[in-house]
Amino acid sequence: MTISNQPLWRLAWRRIQKNALQYILLILGVALGVAMMVSIDLANGSAQRAFELSTDAITGHATHRIVAVSPTGIDESLYTRMRREVRVTSAPIVEGYVSAKELGSQPLRLVGVDLFAEPPFRNYFEENQSQAATGGTVFLTQPNTLILSQDLAKQYGIGAGDSITLDLAGKDIRAQVVGLLKPANNITRNALSSILFADIASAQDILGMVNHISYIDLILQNTTEQEAIEAILPEGVKLETAEAQKNAIQQMTAAFKLNLTALSLLALVVGMFLIYNTVTFSVIQRRSLFGILRCLGATPGQLFILILSEATVFSLIGSILGLGLGILLGRGIVGLITQSINDFYFVVNVQSVSINPWSLGKGLAVGIAASIVASVIPAIEAMRTSPQTTLQRSSLESRVRLLLPWLVLAWAAFTLLGIGLLRIGAGGLILAFAGLFAILLATALLTPPVTAFLMETLTSVGNAVFGIVGRLAIRDIVRSLSRTSVAIAALMVAVSVIVGVSIMVGSFRVTVVQWLDQTLQADIYITPPATTANRVLGKLSPDVVAEIKKQEDWEDVVTYNETEITVKEFNRRVKLISADGDVSHGKRPYSWKRDKGVNPWESLEAGEGVIVSEALLLKENISTPPTAITIETPVGWRSFPVLAVFYDYSNDRGTVLLDNDIYIHLWRDDNIASIGLFLKPGEKVEDVVTAIKHHFQGKQDLLVQSNQTLRQGSLEIFDRTFAITDALRLLAVVVAFIGVLSALMSLQLERSRETGILRANGMTPQQLWFMTFIETGLMGATSGILAMPLGYVLAWILIYVINVRSFGWTLQMQLQPGYFLQAFGVAVVAALLAGVYPAWRLGNTVIASAIRQE
Repeated sequence: MTISNQPLWRLAWRRIQKNALQYILLILGVALGVAMMVSIDLANGSAQRAFELSTDAITGHATHRIVAVSPTGIDESLYTRMRREVRVTSAPIVEGYVSAKELGSQPLRLVGVDLFAEPPFRNYFEENQSQAATGGTVFLTQPNTLILSQDLAKQYGIGAGDSITLDLAGKDIRAQVVGLLKPANNITRNALSSILFADIASAQDILGMVNHISYIDLILQNTTEQEAIEAILPEGVKLETAEAQKNAIQQMTAAFKLNLTALSLLALVVGMFLIYNTVTFSVIQRRSLFGILRCLGATPGQLFILILSEATVFSLIGSILGLGLGILLGRGIVGLITQSINDFYFVVNVQSVSINPWSLGKGLAVGIAASIVASVIPAIEAMRTSPQTTLQRSSLESRVRLLLPWLVLAWAAFTLLGIGLLRIGAGGLILAFAGLFAILLATALLTPPVTAFLMETLTSVGNAVFGIVGRLAIRDIVRSLSRTSVAIAALMVAVSVIVGVSIMVGSFRVTVVQWLDQTLQADIYITPPATTANRVLGKLSPDVVAEIKKQEDWEDVVTYNETEITVKEFNRRVKLISADGDVSHGKRPYSWKRDKGVNPWESLEAGEGVIVSEALLLKENISTPPTAITIETPVGWRSFPVLAVFYDYSNDRGTVLLDNDIYIHLWRDDNIASIGLFLKPGEKVEDVVTAIKHHFQGKQDLLVQSNQTLRQGSLEIFDRTFAITDALRLLAVVVAFIGVLSALMSLQLERSRETGILRANGMTPQQLWFMTFIETGLMGATSGILAMPLGYVLAWILIYVINVRSFGWTLQMQLQPGYFLQAFGVAVVAALLAGVYPAWRLGNTVIASAIRQE
């Protein structure tokens, strides 16, 4: 015999209509949690996708690539020899980054190509044969001619025949647009949006790579061809797969993306409290109805399916709404994430948010799964309760009281689990975040016992201070512990995130300020205009460097150059800085020195070894520095003794400092990327800055900054990097606010008859308002009190575990009373604001209707 569920669905629909606001709040909580996760995922994915498209546009059908270890590139004679001796499909490429005011001053990749070698690799020019016919001759025969995408040109009002001024590290170079490429599809359109094509000879002139090429693309069919290529490669040149660079980029940004994703998931965790609270209330409010239905023959399975179906439907609606909100939020934060990636990792130009179906599907699935998980416990509770017990309203709260000791044990168990996960040194970030969430869950489980204890302790105080109204407010919290404790836990988690992240960001900022004060001792810093805010991609003109060094107006001059190298022991790409002088003048902070009491810089300048950053070691979970490291040089692998380990917060991949003389000898690269000037006593820094800018005007545009300006710029980069965390914290609090409001609405509906009786016995609307605000204030205060120690624990985990595993940086924890007071205030104010509408509803209660309701 088939049992129909139609009567149950009709009853559920009538309840939804009657309590629409309650379910709207549930939908909104789910939507915000999903929106945060989806927005971060889309923004991260868009930046990664933009770089991959740009890289794929250049890589094309290449299977392998010949690259140079030295940043000066490959001698073009190798390409000529390879074409003569080895019969493989190949194409030379010259590339670098430029900008142009006419194209929005954005970083653009200038790619020099050989049109005759291009067809097997990239078909952009074949797809635009009409354009190639009109502009191809000029492109090949005239210097400084460019071809760019039709969409990029249209965006900035540029047409074929127009001239633009390219900015290469402060040098202005006039170029003419001679052709426009019409993308064949949307993927090609996005890929070409940040690329300028030039003939390879023109690119060599523009980028200062005459007689050199950046790399050679290859299409190899078998290992025989690969071995033939490797046999003719000279020292300092190597063969790698076309996927190698893309894989390196993914590894580079993995920790950055995982941190943002984990932070966004906190909002979903808070949203799960809201879902649990709403579903629990819907079960509790219908306990008598469920009891009657059970007496009339409804099965436990039918009630279980009913409750889970309701949660699934509303979570589906909330998740779909969250996808739309996530796309809007993603468009808002993609600029922040892109800027951070440009500052620390690689140059990428994101024109728009790329809507990835996988990200949307993942957000939808996680939102629905979180809702179902949060609904399982109340659904099981409704299913297992006997009809007789179901009709007794006090049965659930009695069971909750009996569970309090077990919740304390559960708190201890999950806390130990979290500590255990955090102590697994080789566990990586995934286990670290698992430990963090275990501790969050443990504290949430401890909330009901702590709330019950605090309220019972405050009963006499509330009665003495606020009278019978205060006693009633405290009693209501304890009587409805199954709902109030969940709302308190949700707000506590959100506020603890504020405390933890505030302490972490504040500690990070203080540490960076101290590091800048110790490291940046030069009075003036000179670099080419930066393509990104935190990295110098260009080089200073040799004439500029020679003239500055020749002048005798300075007390000291230090120079730096940088490139990327591979450290053999860690199989990882890191930054190499070749230094001619110490910009810190001996004040650089070190975490370890090989020779105690000796300035390691003296040994560095003597060519005795290298100095490495702590990030290089900590990201590999190495506590004791190795005696030496082996790095790849143009003349093969070379081993260098490790002289010291220094603190460095400008780069999370790791940095190696090497004496400039050794670098020039091995890398055959005497370029200079930056200069630090130490002025003689009495010189005014700003006057000298102005004089340098004026003196070199017309030779090379220089970024000349005083010590103070450079520090301010560094802190601006820092603040911009963490700007996104402010938005995430705010949204988490909004979700928690909705949770408190939902709990209060639930309690108000449940106590309608009780409220009517109180009003009938003489309680005024003002007293009801007062009682509601005492109740919400106490809930907020309890959340704030619990959030402060939890926030400290979160900060400790973020600083000493997650930060170290993500970025390899040692931070000094800075505790300020303001962090805790602010969080406590946010908790209380959020709870009080959430009580305004329920208090207004209570104040307008019609006594007769309220008493008749049950």
